[in-house]
Amino acid sequence: MSDDLLRPSIGAGVDMKVRPWRLMSQAYVAFFGGVIAVTVVAWVNSRRLGVDAGKRRLIVLTGVAGLAVVIALFAFLPFDEPNSGLRVIVRAVAVVACLVQMRLQRQMDRAFQLRGVEYASLWMVGLLLTFSGIIVDYLLLRLVVSL
Repeated sequence: MSDDLLRPSIGAGVDMKVRPWRLMSQAYVAFFGGVIAVTVVAWVNSRRLGVDAGKRRLIVLTGVAGLAVVIALFAFLPFDEPNSGLRVIVRAVAVVACLVQMRLQRQMDRAFQLRGVEYASLWMVGLLLTFSGIIVDYLLLRLVVSL
């Protein structure tokens, strides 16, 4: 007789071979790479953690909302080349979006920690997405400012 109470549920629907990244490592990608980069990292990590589809959609919506704020900042705040104030504000928006995205992943991250398995390294993927995010932010800024 199999009892549902005694059956493990933490690993249900999760690929145990693929290790997720640390949640706090996503903050580095957010600060240096921007909203788009951190949203990609958070979405991929949420899949690795086994976060349900509703929360994954909220992660993407948070990224879209953060990107809308960034575009509005690019459109309405004055921009001159040496001015780094706009860049700092844009990075702050990315970090706030990251905090919301991390919150949506936290429950399944705690379940992963209970397994006692090490996290995967975010170095290569994080650097790639950070540089890609910087390029996309720059192109987006140029596009919005030119309009």
